[in-house]
Amino acid sequence: MRHPLSTYRLQIRPGFTLFDAAAIVPYLRDLGVDWIYLSPILTAEEGSDHGYDVTDPTRVDPARGGIEGLRALSAAARAADLGVLVDIVPNHMGIATPSQNPWWWDLLKGGRSSRYAEAFDVDWDAAGGKLRLPILGDGDDEHAQLRLETADGGFELHYYDHRLPVAPGTASAGDDPRAVHARQHYELVNWRRADSELNYRRFFGVTTLAGVRVEVDWVFDETHAEIKRWFEEGLVDGLRIDHPDGLADPAGYLERLRELTGGAYVLVEKILEPGEKLPENWACEGTTGYDALADVDRLFVDPAGREILSEVAPRERYAPMIHDTKRAIADGLLRSEVLRLTRLIPAGSGLDPDTAADALAEVLSCFPVYRSYLPVGAEHLEEAIIAARIHRPDLAETLTALHPLLAPAEGMTELATRFQQTSGMVMAKGVEDTAFYRFTRLTSLNEVGADPSVFAIEPFDLHTKFAARQLGQPLSMTTLSTHDTKRSEDTRARISVLSETPGEWAEVFAALAALAPLGDLPFADLLWQAAVGSWPISRERAHAYAEKAAREAGNSTSWTAPDAEFEDGLQAAVDAAFDHPEVNRIVNELVDRITPFGRSNSLSAKLVQLTMPGVPDVYQGTERWDHSLVDPDNRRAVDFAARAERLESLREAEPPAVANDAAAKMLLISRALRLKRARPEFFGGYEAVAVEGEAAEHLFAFDRGGAITLATRLPLGLERAGGWRDTAVLLDAGIYRDVITGRELACDGRIPAREVFATYPAALLVKEDAR
Repeated sequence: MRHPLSTYRLQIRPGFTLFDAAAIVPYLRDLGVDWIYLSPILTAEEGSDHGYDVTDPTRVDPARGGIEGLRALSAAARAADLGVLVDIVPNHMGIATPSQNPWWWDLLKGGRSSRYAEAFDVDWDAAGGKLRLPILGDGDDEHAQLRLETADGGFELHYYDHRLPVAPGTASAGDDPRAVHARQHYELVNWRRADSELNYRRFFGVTTLAGVRVEVDWVFDETHAEIKRWFEEGLVDGLRIDHPDGLADPAGYLERLRELTGGAYVLVEKILEPGEKLPENWACEGTTGYDALADVDRLFVDPAGREILSEVAPRERYAPMIHDTKRAIADGLLRSEVLRLTRLIPAGSGLDPDTAADALAEVLSCFPVYRSYLPVGAEHLEEAIIAARIHRPDLAETLTALHPLLAPAEGMTELATRFQQTSGMVMAKGVEDTAFYRFTRLTSLNEVGADPSVFAIEPFDLHTKFAARQLGQPLSMTTLSTHDTKRSEDTRARISVLSETPGEWAEVFAALAALAPLGDLPFADLLWQAAVGSWPISRERAHAYAEKAAREAGNSTSWTAPDAEFEDGLQAAVDAAFDHPEVNRIVNELVDRITPFGRSNSLSAKLVQLTMPGVPDVYQGTERWDHSLVDPDNRRAVDFAARAERLESLREAEPPAVANDAAAKMLLISRALRLKRARPEFFGGYEAVAVEGEAAEHLFAFDRGGAITLATRLPLGLERAGGWRDTAVLLDAGIYRDVITGRELACDGRIPAREVFATYPAALLVKEDAR
């Protein structure tokens, strides 16, 4: 199996096609990249910039370059000796515009008799044999807005911009559109009814992404025929699997995929909770790296800041918070999924449906991980049942009866399978998309795949994790930024500095909260941390982030019931950062103060991530300073021409100063990646490197088998303590070259840290006689 030494993630979209990607292959090669890593490229909803709303899985999206674009990119990659990794989306399809999705259109037209009725996950009996489409507005008689239009020799129902098929023989010219609607296999309902009455599985709470049953043989075959062709033609080398937790049988799916690809390199986008491991029976090489991100970030957080930051704004304790946010999701946004589970309880169980629904929602709220994969993970279900009994003693009898139904002793039932598919939905919406916007102690920790209650990690513990990673999953991906991260790596690196100066942040926040009052102190804490982490940011970007974050938090406003008064105050607070002289001064002064330490964190964290065990990914554009916030902010266009020009200028120039040149990060990334590509044997093991001296706690060091990583941690505390002083790293005697700067360092058994870090806060050493 061919596998990458590193990857570079590109967001392929109509504005940056596969042909555009082919054109930058020389730059990526020069940067040191080993494989190109593409976002989804199958045909998606027109205008989609992310590609996860696939409407036709049988062809590469023409708007993204089509199959010819993929061939061009593959040829360019092959010529440069680069591999190609592609993101695919097996769990769901985009249905926002039914006419763009042939499968969904046919399903709406033919109902249960459609060939594609088996492809989509619909509970027909729950709505009298119809498929509910939650697209109607809030008017008194929205059905009056229906129009009957002729199309392709037949008819269509139109509702504003929505076009829907009409089943043959159910309409004639002049018919009342409402009567025609009543004859269809679908029922148009108010959009608010989706939460409790939707009868098709979706992706999380997104009604425009319908779940697909790839566990059905022909559905798998037809949705993967184009993917199979990529491997038969040698266009693609590996796959990244989006959201395997939504599948009925992830292990079975991955096994079929391994057969289809001939054993190609495969990664899964899987969120692992602290201490959780991938199931051993999964045919894949690892995850997309959120677990690595969480570990690396915490190395640069000062545990001493925990208590003061905890008191900056009133907040709930994390564990009770996520229980309650998950319960709110189970009772609200995903109520329809809970009720579908309830309908699957055997009639002879003797359980009252309302009580059973209450108990199921409680178990989902107590689930400690995203999902189980029975029989793997049965202990997680048991833990959730126990926790649910403690939270709700009144449900103890019902919970006892439910337990064997959710984990049957023999074989799998639809109830047990669907419960596993549902628990991840509740976790994602309740934690990532709600609690992460409410728990605001140190928001650099509120990242996908992370647990914000885990505040910091000690060097010893991180060495232990890295050594285990090298032994267990050396080909799993590592990352710091993705298209889904809430904050980019550089934004988080700067925010983490607040853990080293918590008292200063407490004073700054108090001043900002007084000058630009918001009425929601916890959210104000998140907002001002975002401002400090991303500054300077455009007013437009700041406004968009503030609105999205506040509605996701759901405390003072929400997506379904926006509070205009609060949101006016929110936007006024954002404007104050630009227009209020004192607010602007406070923000700028703090940013100026902590930016050098944030850049130290950025460079050090990046080198650790690039050289630790695993396959490092660089997200597009982050080879230079990138202070992005949540999507779509982190999916903005990248100026590759400027980056290529700057990279070329670094060939002979002196290393740029870290304090004022974004090229410092580009230099570090390019030279680390080039070393890994040229000398992979230097990265085949893992050993901690000894450090001694007064500031030893500020130096994290490891040897991968010839490549030695040295990184500065907690740089503000280091400065306050008087710098490196007598601190040194202990290595075998000899001459070492810092791959990043090109400097040579003589070692008589120890190298003073002040020499190692004379230019940058991070160094990558190779012994000269090992060259």
